[in-house]
Amino acid sequence: MNVEIPVHVRETAPRLGAGVLYALKVLAGQLADDPDMGRPSGRPGILTVAVDGDLFEDCPDLAVGYLREPDRIEIRYVNPAPSAEPAADAQEQGREQLADPVADAVTGREIADAWRRVIHRLQAVAPDSHAALRAGVGPGIVNAMERDLGVRIPPDLRALWFLTAGDDGVDGRGCLPGNQALMTLDDVAAFHRQQMDAQAHEDTLNAGRPEHDRFTVWKAAWIPVVSFGPADRTSGLYLDATTGHLGRWSRYNEAPSDELDTLVTYLEEAADMLEAPALATRDRPGRIGGTLVWGSRLDAQQDERWQPLTG
Repeated sequence: MNVEIPVHVRETAPRLGAGVLYALKVLAGQLADDPDMGRPSGRPGILTVAVDGDLFEDCPDLAVGYLREPDRIEIRYVNPAPSAEPAADAQEQGREQLADPVADAVTGREIADAWRRVIHRLQAVAPDSHAALRAGVGPGIVNAMERDLGVRIPPDLRALWFLTAGDDGVDGRGCLPGNQALMTLDDVAAFHRQQMDAQAHEDTLNAGRPEHDRFTVWKAAWIPVVSFGPADRTSGLYLDATTGHLGRWSRYNEAPSDELDTLVTYLEEAADMLEAPALATRDRPGRIGGTLVWGSRLDAQQDERWQPLTG
């Protein structure tokens, strides 16, 4: 497992103590052997791990956040460990103290870079699909969504909604792989509410079931972001605001399953497939007229008119 310590972390570390960078290098070796040693931090895709400063010269106790991906780990931030707080407020205050504006800014740039790559290709090869994307919204709208959902909107989703607030699609097709669509904010709120109502009913039934038979339809921290189509809610992807990873939902009696993607890696892969179609793995991008159409959902009639993208 490759563990990266980026430049901004290397520059920050000596300000906290001369031994901090060495402590991070030791931690990097430990993470290479045990990538899941951290715990969820409440930030998208970020796990946090504590470092005992007494083990190193001139090093305070540290809280280190890292991004865990299938083939690599990136240490995103290092902070002095938060002091102990009263138990009633520990979880919420710990979240605030572990927040790092530098890491948030990095996440925002990664989302913006990936989405702009997608937009650039849509403008060039699928102008109708590009025209179907909604404009972004401001912080006030996102804050209102946060209150409506009762869930903290992670920085990566917040950054995406600033750029675009959904996809109205063309002929029932969205622009994401599988012709899936980025859900509008109204649809996000309505679907989240519907699923939470379904879970409340399921909780009533779970009360009479043995523990191994209890069923989870939805969790409050799951924010729906992508649906099977612009108006099709049979399946899709949610963003887990607790772990920062994407998961899949389906109404075909399939249990929700975790995806290894974060929102950043999902959009980056979509951009990669659009820019280098010959190397695409999950789906094949093409077009019908001015509409982006992914090859995994072609019928016989569409197949005659479909033109694969060639880069």
